[in-house]
Amino acid sequence: MTDETPDPLAGRSGYEMARKALEQARAEARAAGKSVGMGRSAPIRSRRRGGDRSRRSWSGAGPDPRDPQPLGKLTGRLAKDHGWEPKISEGALFALWPSIVGDDIAAHAEPEKLNEGVLYIRAESTAWATQLRYMQGQILGKIAKAVGHNVVTSMRIFGPQAPSWRKGPRHVSGRGPRDTYG
Repeated sequence: MTDETPDPLAGRSGYEMARKALEQARAEARAAGKSVGMGRSAPIRSRRRGGDRSRRSWSGAGPDPRDPQPLGKLTGRLAKDHGWEPKISEGALFALWPSIVGDDIAAHAEPEKLNEGVLYIRAESTAWATQLRYMQGQILGKIAKAVGHNVVTSMRIFGPQAPSWRKGPRHVSGRGPRDTYG
């Protein structure tokens, strides 16, 4: 004995079967008290009255803080926020010294330290120290252009280290005894 009940979906296309299944699911959802028909394609409406147009959910054509940022811009902002800019400028000055002042000057003079805006430079000879003193304004301009203004406000230029007459671990402060010729 076979029970032959007619299949309600027999002879229908896939579209018609999907439509029927969707209608049935919606009817079951309504019966359960759920909202029906507000799927993904429904627009998101603001709960505020008047609709705040300054707050939109897409980036648009102009720059936006949510857009990807260049790494250099982000590190610059990070250095500024944490107060690292002076040390970064100082490091750039020492690292870029040959490209800032040129290879000729860099071969004969090198920066030793930067203390409160004063750059101490050691020249290999007194002649080079004198020439650098004459060129001090030009060098300060090149430094300001390369690493920023007010990083270096003045320069102290020294010649080579003079020989020391101090010998051995013991030393008498002051002039010491001067009766060695008598």
